[in-house]
Amino acid sequence: MKIFYLDVFAKKLFEGNCAAVVPLDEWIDSAVMQSIAAENNLSETVFFVPYNDGYNIRWFTPLCEVDLCGHATLAAGYVIFNEYGHDGDSIKFKSKSGLLYVNRYVDLISLDMPAKESVKWEHSNGLADCLGAEYDEVLIGDDLLVVFKNEYSLANLDPDFGKMKSFPGRGVIVTAPSGYCDFVMRFFAPKLGINEDPATGSAFTQLGPYWGYRMAKSEMSASQLSKRGGTIYCEINKDRVIVAGNVIKYMEGSLNIEA
Repeated sequence: MKIFYLDVFAKKLFEGNCAAVVPLDEWIDSAVMQSIAAENNLSETVFFVPYNDGYNIRWFTPLCEVDLCGHATLAAGYVIFNEYGHDGDSIKFKSKSGLLYVNRYVDLISLDMPAKESVKWEHSNGLADCLGAEYDEVLIGDDLLVVFKNEYSLANLDPDFGKMKSFPGRGVIVTAPSGYCDFVMRFFAPKLGINEDPATGSAFTQLGPYWGYRMAKSEMSASQLSKRGGTIYCEINKDRVIVAGNVIKYMEGSLNIEA
């Protein structure tokens, strides 16, 4: 059983978000996949199997299976394109979040995902105390989306992750306008075993529509202000969000397990 490690949304090695990719001929037991993800101890480990004219795909954090992961899907696409000799420049994935499409353009790989709605959230008592800073507004969708006045506020956040687990949603996206790109962001998901994610493609299902409407733009660039950093390009196309970035292979090997 092969395994690949890839840095996604990275301009160079050791940037962006590292994902583990495990290609399969057929599904193995979910408990084994969860154990592999826990052993890898990365934000996500992705597994895929061939299906009709595309692939079925699943993602696991060290603690649980999740419905969508952007960077790991790009990593899976990179492996299929570059290690398995996929013909053409597009790959279709069937997932719990619907159909996903990965495309390659020269040195970038993109992921086409459904856009997600965010609505004003009026029950945010204690959130400022949890984040350690005051914010401008908060919305809710799959994640809480917390908007700050400027990027400096984001860079200095030091959240209380214990308190954060009590808030609704998968995790907490924090974001602000930027002077060197369109916007900056960070993503926290302690309920999934990820206090801070290095670079988060799935967060753009909410970030893209929010900033696209606010800035009246369909194409944007963003920087994730994690320790590793990440550079993410985003496009809004009706009810879809396309995120793109660079993917860099770190290593490949074999898993010595009996599935």
